[in-house]
Amino acid sequence: SETPSLKKKLKKILMGKIKVGSLQACFLAKRNFRIDVYEAREDPRVVDFTRGRSINLALSHRGRQALKAVGLEDQIVSQGIPMRARMIHSLSGKKSAVPYGTKSQYYTISETIEFASFSISSAAEKYPSVKMHFNHKLLKCNPEEGMITVLGSDKVPKDVTCDLIVGCDGAYSTVRSHLMKKPRFDYSQQYIPHGYMELTIPPKNGDYAMEPNYLHIWPRNTFMMIALPNMSKSFTCTLFMPFDEFDKLLTSNDVIDFFQKYFPDAIPLIGEKLLVQDFFLLPAQPMISVKCSSFHFQSHCVLLGDAAHAIVPFFGQGMNAGFEDCLVFDELMDKFNNDLSLCLPAFSRLRIPDSHAISDLSMYNYTEMRAHVNSSWFIFQKHMGRLLHAIMPSTFIPLYTMVSFSRIRYHEAVRRWHWQRKVIYKGLLFLGSLIAISSTYLLMHYMSPRPFHYFRRPWNSSLLEYKTCFPTKAMDSLEQIYLISR
Repeated sequence: SETPSLKKKLKKILMGKIKVGSLQACFLAKRNFRIDVYEAREDPRVVDFTRGRSINLALSHRGRQALKAVGLEDQIVSQGIPMRARMIHSLSGKKSAVPYGTKSQYYTISETIEFASFSISSAAEKYPSVKMHFNHKLLKCNPEEGMITVLGSDKVPKDVTCDLIVGCDGAYSTVRSHLMKKPRFDYSQQYIPHGYMELTIPPKNGDYAMEPNYLHIWPRNTFMMIALPNMSKSFTCTLFMPFDEFDKLLTSNDVIDFFQKYFPDAIPLIGEKLLVQDFFLLPAQPMISVKCSSFHFQSHCVLLGDAAHAIVPFFGQGMNAGFEDCLVFDELMDKFNNDLSLCLPAFSRLRIPDSHAISDLSMYNYTEMRAHVNSSWFIFQKHMGRLLHAIMPSTFIPLYTMVSFSRIRYHEAVRRWHWQRKVIYKGLLFLGSLIAISSTYLLMHYMSPRPFHYFRRPWNSSLLEYKTCFPTKAMDSLEQIYLISR
């Protein structure tokens, strides 16, 4: 039976942001709760989506499991493009594929943010207990009193009461900003020195201009460009680069010269006119990483998604981590029989170490994508990891596989990754030492065999000869030798 405080429906659940907020609404609606979703932006189903400010979404196992739990997996996946490997574009124009894993099911799905937002918000609104409120900005949040203040399109502030506030309102969360005023709430943010800019590779003769089932990467050490396929046969490209480098490109000629130098094979794909047009459409956008603790306040408020853990996009786990938040929260509601006083603290205990781990991994993966993928040592490590995974699939699991193709907790994946790297490095050190010792022995053997010849002479224990040489007289010659034998 339900706890006494939840025998009746929760009066209101309040959230923001389309994807994670709407998905959480679906989970809570299945529990027959009354939900109001407040979103500051306009309804994405009735307005054109703003280009240039978003990065294509990579849907992987964690996100798919959350969608599957509310019956949306097939619908979302059917409108995406599977990406089975990275396609590395070298400066010379050579292309090489780096598979995500050894199994055919190891692939991510490239999704446009428009379709994901549209589909999940529409699914949430089908529940009779869910009401969507667009163009409503959150002004104040008072979780102790179960009250928020919103400003709608009529520009009149309105107070709304509720039983639980679920803050899914993004990296610049208003709900979180109010929790930051509470004692013992930790918060940190970091803007990385790189920005991003969205470009487009249009279809060519009605088809994809490049191989569609890949995440295309142009790594250039301090910066990079990526391209993800769309259902429209186009590619959404994103240029990641230090702001200092963006600031140097002031004219159309600067942009063309820059691409001729670093991305020469991309110019015919994009087209010079479209490249210049897209480049100057919007300035380079910043990327922020946010960590905070805890994710809840008593039993009245909880943070999910970017509001709890905004991360840089380089591991493709931002949306997946947010969707997994919803799934973990739902699993805890089952475990604690809808008791929010137990569920919310348990959610913070589980998700804080995982969110910090994926935040750090996302930072690391940027270095890997823009620099390491060019390294022979990196390629060797990837092959070694796949070989060990094939031999010992439950013991050695590549980091990317653990993060993108399993629900191993993020912090546990990091711990196992460090252990696996130690084992591999020690194994290679031992193998190298063994080869060095063996080579030294063989070299000494073939270059100077005499010192070893003595140890290979057979010994005859039945016959011991003692040879003693001495003169019979002091003035005798040394030619007289007496043999004494037993």
